[in-house]
Amino acid sequence: MIRFLFRLLGFLILAAGFVALVIDGTRAVASGAWDFTRTETTWTAFSPQSLQSLRELVGEAGAPVLGWLLAQPTAAALAVVGVLFMLIGRRRRRPVGVAP
Repeated sequence: MIRFLFRLLGFLILAAGFVALVIDGTRAVASGAWDFTRTETTWTAFSPQSLQSLRELVGEAGAPVLGWLLAQPTAAALAVVGVLFMLIGRRRRRPVGVAP
């Protein structure tokens, strides 16, 4: 049951990443230049308090890494997180030649 929830959540996050890619692609076609939406911009639009809490949690030591992660395109970040959730929830392979 938990694996199913991880796979479902991963699929939904991956679908959200695809939607973000379509939005950025549409904007790129309209303007004639590639300009992807940064993860920080998207996160700030949906939940600025949680982003601020994450920054306080990470502190000064992890600020460069967090800054790099937040500078990535939203579609890429969501795709990576979605695939990770789907991998966590994948079914285990049965060993060949072993009776259940």
